[in-house]
Amino acid sequence: MAPPSPLPGKKRRIGVMTSGGDAPGMNGAVRAVVRMSISMGCEAYAIYEGYEGLVQGGNLIKKMDWDDVRGYLSEGGTLIGTARCKAFMERPGRLQAAKNMVMAGIDALIICGGDGSLTGADKFRKEWPGLLKELVDKKELTTEQQQTYEHLNIVGLVGSIDNDMSSTDATIGCYSSLARICEAIDCIDATAQSHQRAFVIEVMGRHCGWLALMAGVSTSADFIFIPEKPPSEDWEKEMCTIIKRHREMGKRKTIVIVAEGAHDLGLNKVTPTRVKDLLSNVLKLDTRITTLGHVQRGGRPCAYDRMLSTLQGVEAVRAVLSATPDTPSPVICVIENKIVRKPLLKAVEDTLEVAKAIEAKDFGRAMHLRDAEFAEYRNAYITTTATNQPEKRLPKDKQLRIGIIHVGAPAGGMNAATRAAVAYCLTRGHTPVALHNGFPGLCRHHDDQPVGSVREMSWLDVEGWVSKGGSEIGTNRALPSDDMPKTAWCFENYRIDALFIVGGFEAFTAVSELRKARTEYAAFRIPIALLPATISNNVPGTEYSIGSDTCLNALVDYCDAIKQSASASRRRCFVVETQGGKSGYVATIAGLSIGATAVYTPEEGINIKMLARDIEHLRASFAKDRGQSKAGKLILRNEHASETYTTEVIANMIKEEAKGRFESRHAIPGHVQQGGTPSPMDRCRAIRLAVRCIEFLEESGVKLKEEAVAVGTDAVVIGIKGASVVFGPMEKVEKEETNWKDRRPKDESWLQLKTIVDTLSGRPRPEDCCESCGRR
Repeated sequence: MAPPSPLPGKKRRIGVMTSGGDAPGMNGAVRAVVRMSISMGCEAYAIYEGYEGLVQGGNLIKKMDWDDVRGYLSEGGTLIGTARCKAFMERPGRLQAAKNMVMAGIDALIICGGDGSLTGADKFRKEWPGLLKELVDKKELTTEQQQTYEHLNIVGLVGSIDNDMSSTDATIGCYSSLARICEAIDCIDATAQSHQRAFVIEVMGRHCGWLALMAGVSTSADFIFIPEKPPSEDWEKEMCTIIKRHREMGKRKTIVIVAEGAHDLGLNKVTPTRVKDLLSNVLKLDTRITTLGHVQRGGRPCAYDRMLSTLQGVEAVRAVLSATPDTPSPVICVIENKIVRKPLLKAVEDTLEVAKAIEAKDFGRAMHLRDAEFAEYRNAYITTTATNQPEKRLPKDKQLRIGIIHVGAPAGGMNAATRAAVAYCLTRGHTPVALHNGFPGLCRHHDDQPVGSVREMSWLDVEGWVSKGGSEIGTNRALPSDDMPKTAWCFENYRIDALFIVGGFEAFTAVSELRKARTEYAAFRIPIALLPATISNNVPGTEYSIGSDTCLNALVDYCDAIKQSASASRRRCFVVETQGGKSGYVATIAGLSIGATAVYTPEEGINIKMLARDIEHLRASFAKDRGQSKAGKLILRNEHASETYTTEVIANMIKEEAKGRFESRHAIPGHVQQGGTPSPMDRCRAIRLAVRCIEFLEESGVKLKEEAVAVGTDAVVIGIKGASVVFGPMEKVEKEETNWKDRRPKDESWLQLKTIVDTLSGRPRPEDCCESCGRR
């Protein structure tokens, strides 16, 4: 059988496969590759069972249609399978794989897997010309076929729950796995607290401690063991000292997290049993061991992994189409919030170097080879967990009274940020002062008896806050301008030397007001740092706000349940209303994560022609879907997308135009999107960014004291922009980056993702439809 003729122009036949251990989000990557390939005029092929399918060929290499990947986004594991393949490790196996690819006409391969899978793929590419020549010599291919398929392009996607690949901040599946771990530890916390028990939790991570580290950060564990940075030589005494001190301070529970590859400085394995024996025999604690095992690998992907896998799958197809025969194989990575391409071989080499550094006991190099974020999280964990670190304490004259206040609506991660700020302050010798219930609480109840709203915080006060939703110190939308003189008096009376504000657009506005009032009130001439925390993600100066990931997870879970109902009835469309103020971020990212048919945002608005196109698209889709499973449709509408076309109105219009051929309902999740347990990402980023903020306040406040500057001008908003964490000067951000009318940034980086949502849902473009009736 001869291979199919090459596609015209630069169009390609692109194969996609998953290999190595499965990871939540792999299916999202497969869906994105298939649909993006088709939308670009290419053909997509799924290679089932990983490299085994490549070697065996036949019906394990299947051409994929648009609807073949319907419903993939919400599924865990990998629906196209993965398997270990010894045959591919030998040249005869790779020879057969090359022949199978040529006979299918595939000239580009996108692999989602770990470092071993990606190394094998790049080796396959290097051998490709020699493999084809050998097949010609054996008369299994013709010279013409060899020339037609003489070049093979490889693109890698990293699917790994361990997050063990260098060059990227996150791998597909790692945050879903972390969510499973945190959920388990949150549950264990309750029983540990009840019985004053200690628990030793073993998590996955043979050569990488990312899961153990981030779980430690996210759950405020008492001690962690990771392969890259073993504890001190006298770690038994160190661990027991820290835990004993925590117990003496009043802590009722103890959590120790051990990565499965943990060891001491001499590379002797540290087992959960060894840790348990120490806690039981030395500290006399009632101790249990919990090994989470493969629970960490399974289950549905979280919102972030759905988004990440989708965006990386789209970028992988773009990388294939822009590649030349000489282009080095790339791996698609994410740095902070930015999707980037990195050299695949370099990423794999750096990853393997970590294991070599550990084996050589060069732990400094092992930490260096991990991304900078890894070391920063470990430092934040150490600073905010171990309570007695005299070497880090500042001299008395450099210690500050730092006010902490929440402003705006509650958001997941606010309490984690506050706990980190308090713990850091205490470690450094500062006095953390909580200003309860926002600015109204400060002004009206500062001197209430027996307890006022201005309270100095202790370590035990905030212990356990990391996993709590809402705001433990209370939050309020009111601004300082409601009573500026009283606010200034309170600052002066309670000797606030610096201010840490956590909140959304109201908090941003509050910082702006305090900054402008400095000319009149000396009390505001202090350093001020704003940590954006809002589900709407609409604070200028950052592309990410604490709480938005928690909101997305809640919304995605809600939409999954709604979609299940819609699919069960087969002929039903739900119009779901999302929160987000006048920013369409939540609606757009949720749409990307659930595969919405359409997303309506305030930035784009809604008009009758748009609705006509979408209704016509629904008609055509339901006609085509007759008898198929997973045929339910979802449309997301931001609460402020249109004053006229409300969620209910749109649902009724769709129902009217359906003429009984399908149904339409509307659903409003409301404040479900604000509540719940904070996601691990929101907890971790809240802690990391809060520490950065207090470091900034400390540096600026100490400088202010030393130089006795008459006017303090340090007011900043911390943010993640592209691949960097930045401090934006408020005056500049207010003037250049803020859309005050619509309460959002002027330049919203996520807007470009709206096109991807439409492309992967098959939503028709205006230029492809009749202007009057909406038909294609």
